[in-house]
Amino acid sequence: MDEKLPERSDVVLYEVRNHIDFIEDPETFSYHEFFHKYMIGNVPCLFSSKFTGSWGSRRFWVTADNQPNWDHLLQNFGDAAVPVAKCDLKEYNANPKEQIPLCEYIEYWRGHKENAYQSTKGCLYLKDWHMQREYPDYDAYKTPEYFSSDWLNEYWDAIAVDDYRFVYMGPAGSWTPFHADVFRSYSWSANICGRKKWLLFPPGSEGNLRDCHGNLPYDVTSPTLQDPKLYLNYQKCCPPIEVTQEAGEIIFVPSGWHHQVYNVIDTISINHNWVNGCNVAVMWRFLQKELTAVQREIAEWKDTMDGWDQHCQVIMKSCTGIDYTEFYTFLKMIAQRRLEVLETNGVDLPAEGRMTPGPRHALFDLEKIADVLSTLIDDVDFQKLDVETFDPPPKQLLRRLKMVIDPKSCAVRCV
Repeated sequence: MDEKLPERSDVVLYEVRNHIDFIEDPETFSYHEFFHKYMIGNVPCLFSSKFTGSWGSRRFWVTADNQPNWDHLLQNFGDAAVPVAKCDLKEYNANPKEQIPLCEYIEYWRGHKENAYQSTKGCLYLKDWHMQREYPDYDAYKTPEYFSSDWLNEYWDAIAVDDYRFVYMGPAGSWTPFHADVFRSYSWSANICGRKKWLLFPPGSEGNLRDCHGNLPYDVTSPTLQDPKLYLNYQKCCPPIEVTQEAGEIIFVPSGWHHQVYNVIDTISINHNWVNGCNVAVMWRFLQKELTAVQREIAEWKDTMDGWDQHCQVIMKSCTGIDYTEFYTFLKMIAQRRLEVLETNGVDLPAEGRMTPGPRHALFDLEKIADVLSTLIDDVDFQKLDVETFDPPPKQLLRRLKMVIDPKSCAVRCV
């Protein structure tokens, strides 16, 4: 991560394509500019294929005529068990999935394409495959520096439990229903081959898409949304930003932007979800809302169920993947790593094959952790946990962070 970033200046205007900025040249686009205009601003953008030209997946997963290289994929990953979604079926506002061998999926894909994209199995979409975790030595891609401040994957790599790095593969017509990303994280998605169409809705606009029961739609293109008795505020909703993403291009989807995505032609993509100091407060607000929703759902048992508050935490974790205890552990681990950077005089330290942020970015991260930790400590539901048994106790960690942070500095100007 660049530690010689200039003070903030006027951000260069870039070509606007499909209503979001199109970043053309890696040589002239800095981390500093991406940080201030897009991450801090929570604004989407599209990166040109020049940003992925050196990736192994761009060379070997694609044939000379820009089609998926099924032979290479079979040779290298044919026995892998991959999650496959059935795009024609709806299950709780998503598509049901099953695990099958990649070789079986590619056999389906070949036949589906040869039969003019018709199959008795319907439209199947390989989604959320943890390829990088399963094949760590395979050189498919390098995470661009703009997305390298990635607390989610830094944390889950450290505890060796999970990750938020995925491969998607699907034929023309495969799609992902309307949603916002896990924890309201950022996401980036790079097309290795193919073409996607994205429908993007700015944060808050999705409220007008809720039905009379408060539910978000499964498909924002469905004619049923025009029923004023069912969707009371649909006519007030702004139209989506429609983006066409070509082969090699990377789209940045900011926090809380709901979206629906289509594979226009046969497509392979690599996707990451990530959180950092710029949006960790958004993640915290999301968790608070999720817990409130759980508490509302089982409120009738509050006075009769032993350990009702803990049950709420368990249910929230089953739905979101994290509870308040793990959220604290997450903040603590990132904070300890950033303190280590500062305590070693800012010398970059190796971490899981990457380099940790330098001292300026470490200080920014610590300031944002301290901000969220302060509100976490004051949260009444967090206080109901046995927080004094945490190591270190949250208040002790906050005191340490405040001792390190210079209150007169504004770290955002240093990043």
